[in-house]
Amino acid sequence: MTAPWPEPSEQVAALFRRCAELALSQTQMIEEVNAATLGGPGMATVSADPVLAASITRSNLANLLHWITNNVRSPGRRVPPNVGIEVLEVSRDIARRGLDSTALDTYRTGQTVAWRLWMEICFAETRDPDLLRELLTISSLSISTFIDDTIKAVGEQIGVEIHQLTRGSNAEKLAAVSLIVEGAPIARAQAEVQLGHPLTGPHVAAIVWAAPGSKAEHLEAVADAFTHSCGAVRRLTVVASATTLWIWVPSARVPDTDELSGQMTTHPDVNIAIGRGGHDLDGFRRSYLDASKTQQMMARLRSVQRVVQFDDVALVALLTHDQAGADEFVVDTLGDFLTADEETQHTVVAYIREQCNTSRTAERLYTHRNTIIRRLARADELLPRPLADNLVGVAAALDIVHWRGRPA
Repeated sequence: MTAPWPEPSEQVAALFRRCAELALSQTQMIEEVNAATLGGPGMATVSADPVLAASITRSNLANLLHWITNNVRSPGRRVPPNVGIEVLEVSRDIARRGLDSTALDTYRTGQTVAWRLWMEICFAETRDPDLLRELLTISSLSISTFIDDTIKAVGEQIGVEIHQLTRGSNAEKLAAVSLIVEGAPIARAQAEVQLGHPLTGPHVAAIVWAAPGSKAEHLEAVADAFTHSCGAVRRLTVVASATTLWIWVPSARVPDTDELSGQMTTHPDVNIAIGRGGHDLDGFRRSYLDASKTQQMMARLRSVQRVVQFDDVALVALLTHDQAGADEFVVDTLGDFLTADEETQHTVVAYIREQCNTSRTAERLYTHRNTIIRRLARADELLPRPLADNLVGVAAALDIVHWRGRPA
């Protein structure tokens, strides 16, 4: 027989509501819960994938707001499980990636952090030992029960999603691709049957993704544009999540990013990360891994660029794994030049690309050579070290600024 839910006293109910109202304004809580959740045991695969990580952080926020707002309305009462759209999206994404409900155990890691921060709020609101004891007792029961109920509800939904997926061909494709990417043994002939796609010859892989709620046809339109830009008429498509496609095109031609960007103007919510071209099974794997690293870098740097090739960002991806260190490097290397006008910075970038030839730089920018020389002199005034003495460092720092933007 289930024990009756404890009824908070009038004083504790008012205190509970006041603490919940304070929690609504604390952004620190969601930030720490997200960090703990994504850094928990077994979460490396999820945290490395920008789409899955974003899905988890949205569900964390939804769960926190659900519990807090319910306790503003009915303080201390049992909170029903959260089965809102953000949490259901997580279940679909987890199922599509071949994970199961054990991935939801990470919510318990977030629960520990949320409980600590909640206690800090409670202790700040009252020092009365009797009120505090009752408040914390009901709070502990409320939080743990809510998490248990939500995990159970979402786990059931994941089971439904897995059942539906295993009846379709996308599940077979995802399973085969996962084995190939992980380097696990799988017969080429078997993989080609599951994928319906040849693994011999050239390959270019890309990851196409969009914001939550984006229409599937927008993803497909960008995938089509990528395919045509590669000079191909067909592609392998694997649905990785509700708003993510993994695609491979049988082509040796990697598309021009400017050309592809022009074709994506009607789909501003969609991004694409493109790997290097490759051949046969190893090229199939490597091109996808390149695209995945590029996507991770775009998400890590919150890049405003929407079409990115691995070759364009390979160095920046390495330099920015330590984001704080990268920011320090940019500031130390560029100094006052970091805030120079865009025209002067653009001139330095062009000058470096033209191998420090002022005449070719002038031609590239359709500008008089004397103007180029004046801008370069201005750059030397602003840089901590003259450009000629630190050419590689300045080039790397400006590349980081291009993809990430200026550090705060």
